[in-house]
Amino acid sequence: MPVHPLSSLSSTVLALRRAGCVFAEDEARLLHEAAASADELSSLVERRAAGLPLEHVLGWADFHGRRFAVDVGVFVPRRRTEFLVAQAAALAPRRAVVVDLCCGSGALGVALASASDAAELHACDVEPAAVRCARRNIGDLGHVYEGDLFAPLPATLRGRVNMLLANVPYVPTDDVELLPAEARIHEPRVALDGGGDGLDVMRRVAAEAPRWLAPGGSLLVEASERQRDTAVDILRAAGLSPRVLVSEELYATVLVGTAPVGAAEHQGSPPWGDPVTAPDPPAQG
Repeated sequence: MPVHPLSSLSSTVLALRRAGCVFAEDEARLLHEAAASADELSSLVERRAAGLPLEHVLGWADFHGRRFAVDVGVFVPRRRTEFLVAQAAALAPRRAVVVDLCCGSGALGVALASASDAAELHACDVEPAAVRCARRNIGDLGHVYEGDLFAPLPATLRGRVNMLLANVPYVPTDDVELLPAEARIHEPRVALDGGGDGLDVMRRVAAEAPRWLAPGGSLLVEASERQRDTAVDILRAAGLSPRVLVSEELYATVLVGTAPVGAAEHQGSPPWGDPVTAPDPPAQG
């Protein structure tokens, strides 16, 4: 690990603070660890101070206890989404078939496949840069496809998917410009903009999910707290049994839509009550 003089570390912290980095001390240490020379350190600090997300500067993101490659222009997996993965792992049957839609870097699919000893992992994204990045992260663990939602998936997956992760964009179009510059400028808009009410992509995924889910299989998506009721209606209208799980610590709201096991479950939608405050994922080391 490269070692730089303490004065250089202090200078890096000061430069990052001036650029508005809230966690300047932590970021400075990571940048110093990543730099092999003073010139490289200067370049890394300059890019971060200019507003490039730290994960894009480093080339990786820490998610669910491991590092995933995250290239420039690829959506950075958020820590709150670890809650979605933890809930999926708790639901997943042994040797599950896992699909990661809107996969970005592929971090969600890999984390779940590893936690659940998945039999198969399939991931897809419409962004070519994300597909390239996901292929690096997934490697021999599964297959990555380029295309819009379910379109590129092999037809042999229909009716076989146990866990369908869909980290769809859910920011309303009018709110995208209110996002931090790191996301608004440096992440693909298609990964952020969810349409008028933020739930357009979720509607498309939910409508088609029953054709792909195995009996008792589940679709898991994130939404904001204010979108919760509408999102529940979307899942129910698609014929899925909805549940809401909430992490107060991570400010995460996860919706689970489960496919019926048998024909009898098609006779009506189950009642939906208050959201469940589920346990947060354990700290990853």
